[in-house]
Amino acid sequence: MDFLDQLNPSQREAVTYTEGASLIVAGAGSGKTRVLTYRIAYLLQQGVPASRIMALTFTNKAAREMKERIMKLVSAGDARYLMMGTFHSVCTRLLRPHAEVLGYTRDFTIYDTADSKSLIKAICKERGLDEKIYKPGAVQSRISMAKNSGISPREYGSNQQLLREDREQRMYEFAIVYELYQARLIAANAMDFDDLLINMIRLMDASEEVCRRYQEQFKYILVDEYQDTNYIQFLLVKKLAEPQNNICVVGDDAQSIYSFRGADIRNILNFQRVYPQARLFKLERNYRSTQTIVNAANSLIHKNAHQIEKTVYSEKETGEPLNLQAYMDDRTEALGIATRIQRMQHKGYNAFAVLYRTNAQSRVIEGELRKLNIPYRIYGGTSFYQRKEIKDALGYLRLSVNKRDNEALLRIVGFPGRGIGETTMKKVSANAIEHHRCYLDVMREPDDTCLDVSAATKKRLQAFALMIDQFSDQSEEMDAFRFAEMVLRTSGVMTALALDRSTEGIDRAQNVQELLNAIHEFVDQRQNEGIDYTPITDFLSEVSLLTDQDENIADTTERVTLMTVHAAKGLEFPVVFIAGMEENLFPSQFAVKPSEIEEERRLLYVAITRAMEQCFLSYARQRFRNGSFTFASPSRFLNDIEKKYFEVETSRSSITSRSGTNSQYSFSSPTSLTSSSSLFSAPSTPVSGATSEIASSVWKAGDRVAHRVFGEGTVVRVYRDEVTENDKIEINFDTQGTKTLLLTHAKLERA
Repeated sequence: MDFLDQLNPSQREAVTYTEGASLIVAGAGSGKTRVLTYRIAYLLQQGVPASRIMALTFTNKAAREMKERIMKLVSAGDARYLMMGTFHSVCTRLLRPHAEVLGYTRDFTIYDTADSKSLIKAICKERGLDEKIYKPGAVQSRISMAKNSGISPREYGSNQQLLREDREQRMYEFAIVYELYQARLIAANAMDFDDLLINMIRLMDASEEVCRRYQEQFKYILVDEYQDTNYIQFLLVKKLAEPQNNICVVGDDAQSIYSFRGADIRNILNFQRVYPQARLFKLERNYRSTQTIVNAANSLIHKNAHQIEKTVYSEKETGEPLNLQAYMDDRTEALGIATRIQRMQHKGYNAFAVLYRTNAQSRVIEGELRKLNIPYRIYGGTSFYQRKEIKDALGYLRLSVNKRDNEALLRIVGFPGRGIGETTMKKVSANAIEHHRCYLDVMREPDDTCLDVSAATKKRLQAFALMIDQFSDQSEEMDAFRFAEMVLRTSGVMTALALDRSTEGIDRAQNVQELLNAIHEFVDQRQNEGIDYTPITDFLSEVSLLTDQDENIADTTERVTLMTVHAAKGLEFPVVFIAGMEENLFPSQFAVKPSEIEEERRLLYVAITRAMEQCFLSYARQRFRNGSFTFASPSRFLNDIEKKYFEVETSRSSITSRSGTNSQYSFSSPTSLTSSSSLFSAPSTPVSGATSEIASSVWKAGDRVAHRVFGEGTVVRVYRDEVTENDKIEINFDTQGTKTLLLTHAKLERA
């Protein structure tokens, strides 16, 4: 029981309450992972067999780290048989033995996002649909949202509201695309990520025996990050937990930020309604951040109407106030952030994170960091398993175990070159669809379906099909590593890569070798866990379910981290910069409904609570967007944070436009919040009367001017906007009407 002494009273109470439903609301930095880990260790120590425990997470990395920590608390043997992993990986393991019940084979393929988009693109192309309207990413996202809401293709096609939404977006055939997409998945013996969860529910509905077996097997069900669950995940967990409802969920409603992925905050807010006997535990002590950072974040999030009431506190030092900085434009903002990091580089570059609302904001920040030779990393870049050569290699392995995987076949048939071109494969594809066959069947027996290709092409198609058939016959005779090595060597992949001696070619060959290393390590790891035989299907499942966080391999190089706020969830840094605190950016211009504004506020709460020691917020008075400068107002959220937690700085830079060449930058000494209260004004529309005339301007009312875009006009007035602190000029143009321009960028001439 010694490890329980490492917990505070609230944590200990949550860990040792093991029977019945329980909701653990874990504030930011409150030791959520520790509580979940110790709770599992406590169950094992109480004699609960590991095979009776299911723990569901949102990343494989989180599951792996938790399992490692559990094994340090109890014997490794006790933890070996835990059913622990992401929703998708656990469902995959539970589905495979019973896939035949749903019409699949146990070797079904899992389509990742790239595979899904490729299939959608092919369907839209076949139907002659406009790619500008039916963008694969947008279509895939809408299909995913439908599935996560439990809406099948048939139900979608009869839902008048959804069809009306499609018409408004000019996607008149979306329902047909959805239906064809699902039919092609089934024909390919494949499931996408969403199908793994939906089919798990279908399996339990279809087989009372399987349902009862799993419900009896998993007596204790624990769910991490419950605020991020969607409707299907809610149903799945509820079904598995019946009838004893011995379920423990851990999460923080204040950090629910993934509604765009289908997450439903109501799952955590309504937990006690669904389980009336549930115990509520609150973890309110923050071990990460200073008191000032915690208190500032509290003052922000308390403005939300829909939340589970809690007051997070810190017993660390008071710490420095949050720093708020206003800049002329986004480039000087980026320069200001880079300069600040340069001045504080003694902390080590790994100490810094720059967070932003949209990916587009990173470009100008990257530019200023490069100018000052500050190393940085973009969190969530192209991952190892998304590189072309790796996708190609995995394609061979996928097709070898699932010969109906048409997407894998299309990817690999042309590499290495075999004289099978795009025209031939178009004929194969059309022929296969017409005869309801998979592509490989048509290639194996082209005469059976009267495939219209030359005799020489038929031989090449048959040779390729024979090779895949031979691989398939051996897929269960070797472990994953030996099989992968054989396939990549025999198929000619390794030889083709070795022949390319360019720098890029050498990199590609090394990457494929690293893939084999990864498979070898995977087999070794399974052997250490007592699993003697690991088929290649197990590795393919593991890879297809990786998340961005799983794929960010540890980098020991000191670098500043750049990422969106969404990507930052779960991470922490000594010093955090939050850029772009402006209306229509943070909160997003697409956040209109009260519920959407509340989620944006939660997003800022997540951003602030990533900081351990210092937090810097900034905004620009104008930002270069969509090819031109736009005026910006400070974010309304700045008003939500109590002013006593802020230190406000004003900046003066000799650059006021992007055309300047002087890059000197200086900070003024901090000013009092009272004297800079205009920084906290964040109206959605300009404040009436918040202006003052500029007597010293070279322009005055009545002057005739010429503008290179708007032509000639008459100056109405020149003034200082007190909200944005910008000097502006209002001109009545002869042909364009009255316009207000930023004085420093107007580039006017006398007419």
